[in-house]
Formats: sequence, C-alpha cells, structure tokens
Amino acid sequence: MPIKILPDEVASQIAAGEVVERASSVVKELLENAIDAGATRISIRILEAGKRLIEISDDGRGINRNELELAVTRHATSKLSSAEDLFHIRTLGFRGEALASMGSVSRMIMTSHSSQESNGSRILVEGGKIVSIETTGVPNGTVVSVNDLFYNTPARLKFLKSDQTERQQIETLVTRYALAYPYLAIQLEMDGKQTFRSSGNGDRREILAQLYGFEIAKGLLEVVFEDEGTKITGYISPISVTRSNRKEITFFVNGRWIQDIGLASALVRAYQTYLMVGRYPISLLNIVLAPEEVDVNVHPAKAEVRFKQPDVLFSMVQRAVKRALLAYSPVPQLNPTQWQTNATSRQPDPAWINARLNMEDEKQDLQNLSPTAEQETRTITGEEKSVLEPSRIPLLRLVGQIGATYLVAEGPDGLYLIDQHAAHERILFEKMSHHAAGITSQALLHPEVVQFSPQSSRLITDSLEILNHHGFVVEEFGLNTFRISAIPTLFQNGNAQAALRCIVEDFEEDETPLQGMLADKLIARICKRMAVKGGQTLSAQEQSALLSELEKCDSPRTCPHGRPTMIHLSVDLLERQFGRRGARSM
Repeated sequence: MPIKILPDEVASQIAAGEVVERASSVVKELLENAIDAGATRISIRILEAGKRLIEISDDGRGINRNELELAVTRHATSKLSSAEDLFHIRTLGFRGEALASMGSVSRMIMTSHSSQESNGSRILVEGGKIVSIETTGVPNGTVVSVNDLFYNTPARLKFLKSDQTERQQIETLVTRYALAYPYLAIQLEMDGKQTFRSSGNGDRREILAQLYGFEIAKGLLEVVFEDEGTKITGYISPISVTRSNRKEITFFVNGRWIQDIGLASALVRAYQTYLMVGRYPISLLNIVLAPEEVDVNVHPAKAEVRFKQPDVLFSMVQRAVKRALLAYSPVPQLNPTQWQTNATSRQPDPAWINARLNMEDEKQDLQNLSPTAEQETRTITGEEKSVLEPSRIPLLRLVGQIGATYLVAEGPDGLYLIDQHAAHERILFEKMSHHAAGITSQALLHPEVVQFSPQSSRLITDSLEILNHHGFVVEEFGLNTFRISAIPTLFQNGNAQAALRCIVEDFEEDETPLQGMLADKLIARICKRMAVKGGQTLSAQEQSALLSELEKCDSPRTCPHGRPTMIHLSVDLLERQFGRRGARSM
C-alpha cells in the first residue's frame, strides 16, 4: 500500500487513544485542569459509568471567550512555551492534548466564564469538529460535559469493562485526589446518587475515615520526613492493618498521582520482617521535590515519571516509612499466659527440641497427618478398610486445650487436634446456611452506624437483601453510611460493625470453594469474623459444647473456606513415633 497522510479526524482519534483510555481518564484530565485553574470547589456528575455523561464543574479562573476555540485545539496550552519548560513543570497539565482528545471521541460541551469578562461562553465540539460557539450567562468557572463517550469509535466502547468496574475506577481516582488536595471540596455523584463528598477543610483523616472507617483512619501512622530539599508526608498503616495486594499503596509526586514500581518496592521493603509474605500496607505518601529532579513527560497519560536520582529517592522513602513504623508501632509482646499452668511458667524442654530436630527420617510418616484427606484408613490383616465415613467424625472425648488455640480430644481411632477458630467457623456457617429462614434476630440496645468508602458502600447495598434474610437488620443511613439495628442471635456477643465490615474488607483466605455462591461467601466471611479466635481461652463447658456442635456438622473436617478444622493422629502412628513397635505388617 502507498504511504499517505492520515485525515485529521483519524489522526485525532488515534492520538486520543493515548490520553483517553476510559471514563476515568476523562475525569482525571478534567480534575487536574480544575486544580491548575485554582478551583476550590469541584463537582463531578457521572451517568452510566461515564459512557453517557461525564460532567465536571469548578469555580476556577475560567477561560476567556477569545481563547475558548484555542483551548480545544491540539497542543494548545498556557503551561509552557519552550522545550526547556518541560524540565521545570509545576502544573499537572502541560501538553494541551486532553480537551482536544475528549472532543474527538465524544460530544463535548464546554462552558466557561472568566472573571475578566462580563459574560460566559459555550463551545460545542462533536467528533473533533467545532459545531458552535455562543455567549451565555453562567457563574465564574468552567463546566465541561463529555457526552456519549466513544460514540464514534465503537471498538473502544466495546472494550470498556463492566459498569461496576468503571465506576470503581472513577471513585478510586476522585478519592485519591481528595486525599492529595484536602483543602479542595470535591463532590461526586453517580447516576443521581451522591457517593463521595469532601468538605475541603484540610483534614486528611476526615477523608481517610470515609474510605477506611473511623478506627482504621485513627490508627494510621503519620509520616513527616525532609532531607536534601525533598519532603515526604502522608500516612501509612500499622503492621496490624494489611491488604493482599498493592492497590492501596498510593504515591503523589508534586501533586501528581503516579504509578512507580520502585517507590512501591521501597515502601514494602521498609515493612520487611514486620508483615507476612503476600501482605501489603495501606499508604498515601506525598513527595515534593524540585521539578528539575523529575521528568513527567514520559507517559501520554502522565501516570509514570522518571527521577533524576531514583536510588536516592527510594532510600528516602524507605527511611521515612521505617522511621514512622519505629516511632509509632509497639514492639510485639509474647503473651505469657499461653506458657503458664497454675501460675508456673513452663519453658520448652531443650531435650524435646533436639528430639524433634532429629526426626527428619520420619517426614514421610508425618505427611500422613494431612487433615484434608476425606477418610482415614488402617491396614488390618492385609486389607484396607475405612475407619470413618468420608465426612463425619466419631464421638470424641475432650482432653483439654493447648495454647488457648487448639482442643485435644480422644476418639476410638486415636488423637484429634482441633483448631477452635476453624471449627467454630464451620459450626456457625452451617447454622446460618441450613436454618436461614428460622434465624432469630437480637435487637441492639443502641443501633450502630458504620461508614464506608464509595466503592465499599456499593457492595454493601448489593448485599442488603442477603444480610436481612439471614437475621441482620441493616439499612442505608446517609451518604455511604449504614445503620445496624439487629444481628442474628448466634452473634449476640459479637461486634456488629466488624461483621458488616468484613464483607468488603480485604480477605486473607482462599475463597475458591465458595466461588459463584455470593450468599455463602458473605456468610462465610461473617462467620470467620465472629468465630472464637486463636489465643482465646475457653472454659471446660465451652470446649465441650464446641466439640459437641462440631460432631453434628455435615462437613466437620474443614472450615467454609476449605481450611482443615482438625488433625488426626492414629494409634498406629503414635506407637511408631514412640518406638513401641514397628509399622504394622502390610
């Protein structure tokens, strides 16, 4: 095919693809424009996850009428005038591509009123072409309405994610910028419902409370660090609050939200030895450094940057986080009660430790302790016969509790070690699942009010029917807020707020066994949170009751998430371990 110059319309749509990837890209560019314009209040309105309408209004400086047409022209900007200015950028926008890109893939209306003029102006751009410019009376500031996004590029529209995913992207973006600019009052409305609002009073913890709840927000550690002209401020989570991925690790560099693997790795490394493998902290760090030290012109969407001295900056981030952790986090203490019997301290016997270390040749036998097997078998007169039914367990005689975490019981075929937390999970789950229609509720003396982030509140709203069917009485009670009036009688001594929060909080166990069963997954999460914990001392009566209830379960050998509730040590294995006799003849 011969080489030819593409039509301006096609070239514009290609260029737009680099800047406007999805609805949240539009929101980001318009939000940054409003911040650059000195706005103090920004209102965002979204319809149909941004496909139908994205409208952002601000009270910034506005645009003069004679510059309105220029504003929607590609590479027209007031932020720089020469290539040298690229290395001294102090604004969020600078390329002059955003408005032109939006106008080429939508029907865009921009209305603006500069304080220097008596009237405002409105421009309509459709598919990259200016349709009209007119004078109108509007307040000072700018309103940009992006209608029918990707209407003329159906292939781009087809590859957008689900509405829920697109909404979450927008909500995440808006809340992060609200945290970075706490003196800016931001309001977000989705399909006629307000989902987020910041007051603009400068209090970041107030915004953090909307996102993570009051207790987590109160417990976040403040980071304040300055060295060699670089300032790092923000918040990080204590070692007790973690997530299973890095999604809650957020960095702003000179007010710009960026994604940088190096910075994230430096932060995670500061938590090294504090967190379990696969767990990550919550963080929001603002890094302020000289514009000459960072190159922001390396990504079309300005989501990535390059640092002049990356190793130095990474070291600073690590030191800043480490310093905050050491300053605020208490040193973990061993609970001495777990090593005491009748007020007498019992330390592990060194001879016992050495004996365990010398048992390498028994590894294969110890593998037979796996509790995930569906049934235990024993070789009798050369023929394998099942001792137990595949799921049921025999009647057990309680022996006692070890480490305030495990129950010891004797059965007809050996010893059973039972994880009290996993066992109680299974008991609660089966009672909730099998008797949902007959679950009685316990009214709370004082109804509890819980606040969630916009993303989380949407999940709670979708789960209300399931919750109320299973003995909870939960209702919406304002912006991203819910009131709990009653909980199932099974949980009458439990924390009602914790039960609700566990539905949307990061989950640390594999939920594959419950995949595709929304109701069971929600109930399993609640049961995990409300079950007795490891380290909780149980009375003899409570131990016996737990054992008795476990024997009645249909699937007593695993918790709802598939984790084992017990380990079975057969008599044969015990005899071999104690050297009383060799393995029974095959």
